[in-house]
Amino acid sequence: MLSVTEAAGRLLSFDNVLILTHVRPDGDTVGCAGALCAALRNAGKTAYLLPNPGLTDTTAPFFAPYAAPEGFLPESVVSTDIATTGLLPDNAKAYAQRIDLAIDHHASFEHFARENIVRPQAAACGELMYDILSAMGQVTPEIARLLYLAISTDTGCYAYANTTAYTHAVTAALMETGIDVAPINKVFFRTKTRRRIQLESAMIAGCEFYDRDRVAILSVPMELMERIGATETDAEDLSALGGQIEGVDCAVTMRELRSGVWKLSLRTGPRVNATRVCARLGGGGHPAAAGCTVEAPRSEVKNLILQAIAAETADFQR
Repeated sequence: MLSVTEAAGRLLSFDNVLILTHVRPDGDTVGCAGALCAALRNAGKTAYLLPNPGLTDTTAPFFAPYAAPEGFLPESVVSTDIATTGLLPDNAKAYAQRIDLAIDHHASFEHFARENIVRPQAAACGELMYDILSAMGQVTPEIARLLYLAISTDTGCYAYANTTAYTHAVTAALMETGIDVAPINKVFFRTKTRRRIQLESAMIAGCEFYDRDRVAILSVPMELMERIGATETDAEDLSALGGQIEGVDCAVTMRELRSGVWKLSLRTGPRVNATRVCARLGGGGHPAAAGCTVEAPRSEVKNLILQAIAAETADFQR
């Protein structure tokens, strides 16, 4: 496992770098990848991000300035905020066996690269990336803006339990570069489309409660998305909704990606370890935020996740 100083040195030794982001990219993977790309370019390197087909209207503008042109052939490959090669988009799978450096913060990280650096206690991969880029002497306002995107989105604008004193210290250092964070906060945390509000309304109306109302299961079938006309942008971070219900300390959001294939996202309090629950179904993540994908009818998927929660929660009551 590399140290921060060693990771910075490795990055400065690379050139013609391709940076990978994960499937259904969020602000953390996009912000980290963009910041790293900008830092490498500032150091005189050629660097790009591999285009990601899952970008939304909110993340795409941060990604666009760094996207690789068609036909770019990398000498080095780096992944950001990716715990397992199973989270690579289809167009990135060809690089799964040739990733030179993986930078991540998930407890379920699988050490798949030639060299790896992981910090499971970090609230966002952006915290670790900040330390690495600081060691490279590269935290410009451009980079700080991208790292703010990474950290703020992975902490729910600093509302989630993963937020630490160090999270705030890093954010303060980023803001001291003079960046304007208000536009990011407005787009990601204070704006909802009408379709998004319709989605949330339908999810709450159909919410099911278990374990003395401490476990909530919210569903987003394809039919609902189609009926409302919702886009990927409208569906961004829907997993945060269930945890806002009073009394709920384990919120499960089931989203149908394609017919009979469900992406499960768990957001939990200390009573339920989301990583261990999702690991039972082939997934992973953090103790309070994890996910997995299951192919089965909705009723079967619901039963499987409830069984997994019960197996990992001592006081679960049916």
